[in-house]
Formats: sequence, structure tokens, C-alpha cells
Amino acid sequence: MLKYWPCKQGMYLNHEVAHLFAYVKQKFNRNLSNQTNDSLYIDILNNSVKNKLFSIVLVELEILILDLIELNLSIKIIKRLNCKILYDLIQKSVAHFLVEFHVHNYPIILIKGQKYSYLKIILIEYKWLLESLLIYLIFGSMYIDNNIFAFDSQHTPIKHVAILLENLVIQVSNLVTFMILENLKSLSNIAIFLKSNKLCNVSFISIRSLAVFRNSLICQNWIYLYLVQPRYIYSSRYKVWLISSKGLVTKKIYIYRLHDFIKLSRSKLILVALIELQDLIIPQLEKFLLIFIKFILYIFINVLGNGIVVFIRIIMLGIDNWLK
Repeated sequence: MLKYWPCKQGMYLNHEVAHLFAYVKQKFNRNLSNQTNDSLYIDILNNSVKNKLFSIVLVELEILILDLIELNLSIKIIKRLNCKILYDLIQKSVAHFLVEFHVHNYPIILIKGQKYSYLKIILIEYKWLLESLLIYLIFGSMYIDNNIFAFDSQHTPIKHVAILLENLVIQVSNLVTFMILENLKSLSNIAIFLKSNKLCNVSFISIRSLAVFRNSLICQNWIYLYLVQPRYIYSSRYKVWLISSKGLVTKKIYIYRLHDFIKLSRSKLILVALIELQDLIIPQLEKFLLIFIKFILYIFINVLGNGIVVFIRIIMLGIDNWLK
């Protein structure tokens, strides 16, 4: 039977939040390897380190929620401070991670610059990353705008909230790893840091493999920012990361993204226009090609068929004349 998330604050909501955190934490013991064609910064970490990092992010999120409840902030203020709250969660997760692995020689400064495609992606999607999840966990589903997701806010499946939580844990962990790697700057520093602290996935031991990995991520982030993300916005889709029985996977969920669409740059709007033109032209072109191919095949079969018949008749007449 489909179970729904609690609509408002109370003991039932508190119980479901505790149960959800325990359920998601238990999934960290699975295989956490990336099963998609998209790379993540956390791919550079081995499975046990990912497990600890995910657990750290979950603990810091739990502390953050308790702090927000204690401060008795309204939904309006949480929405206004959403970016700052996310920034605080990342900062505390980075600090906790370094303490957990006894790393003291690498001061980490959180990067805010606009020169990174990856950070631009997060700045566009940060609202979907944390805001709705906080409202679900602190206030209940009835305080979510009805038009955001594909179902009525008072009948929100528990699985939906679990998806948002898993996605947050994975993406914040990815941001933590990104921040650390970018602070180290050079490939030699990254290699020394990973090896000396026993964090590295065996696939990324050499400096060459690290260089290929880093360059592929830069390219992937650029493609996602300028080509893939505008299409998701236009299609009202949002990509989430989940922990499956086989490893990390992605899924697209419906989200009302009109405000994101309005903020698209001119170049991205041109891309969206091309997508719309493609959706208009390609089905008609496919129909035309299908009819054209059928016509060609019809002519070919008839001409070839008649040609074969004439050829057989000529052979038969030749044989008759030869016998006479």
C-alpha cells in the first residue's frame, strides 16, 4: 500500500523523519560505485570513504534541522535563506570530513566563484536541492506549493521524500569533494592528499588518471550547463541521484520550473528554441521518409519483379528456339 508523508508538524512527522534517516543511512552500506555514464567528484573516493562522507552529510543535515526548529524560523525565512543554509551545510560537512580523517594540513576555503561550470549548475538548482526537503522534514507536506511536483501536496508519497533526501546527501557529498579538490589545485597535491589519507579509489592512483578524470568532469559540467540543463528546465525535469542495490543511479522527476526558464540566458533560450523546432520537424520528417522509402520499395519491387518475369520469358523462348 502506498504510504504518504505527514501533512503537518507533530509526533507522527518526527517519527517518520527519524525512520527516513535510519532507512537512508542503512543504504550507505551498499555498493556505492557510480553505475551511470555521468561522472561525480566522489568517484575518486573508495567505497568506505564514500560511506563515511554520506554519513557525515546526513548527521550535519540532522543537526541543521534541529537548529532550524530551535530557531523557530518561518517557511518564508527558510526560503529566503535557502542558499546560505546550503552553504552552511557544505561548510560544516567539509570541516567534519577533515576531522574524521585527521586531516589538519590542508586549510579549505569554500569556493564561491562563478568561473566553475559545476557551481553555476548548483546555483541554478539549489532551490530543488534543499528547500523543498527542509519543508517536508520540518513542517510537513501541506506547506509545499501544489504546482511544484506531479501530485497533490497533501498526498506526497514517502518514497518521494526519500528520493529528495538521497539526492541531497549524494550531491552535497559531491560538493564537499569538489571543494577539497579545487583547494588543493595541482594534480600532485591531489595525489599526495588522496594517497596519504587513504581516500583514493584504486582507479585514480596515477597523476595521469587524475588529469583525465578532472578534464572529463570539466567537459561534462560545461555540456550539462549549456546543453542538458536548459533541456531539463524546458521539459520541467530535474535529475536526482539515488542509491540502488547496484550502486549510484540517476532518475528524472517532474518539477515545475517556469522561474528557472525565465532566468535562462539568450544562448540557452536559443537552444530551447532549437529543441522545440526539432520536436516539430523531426516527426514530420520521419513520416515523409517512411512514405518515401515505401514508395521507392514499391517501385523497385514492381520494376524488379516485372524485369525478372521478362528475363525468364526470354530464357524460355531461347530454350524453345534452341530445341527446335
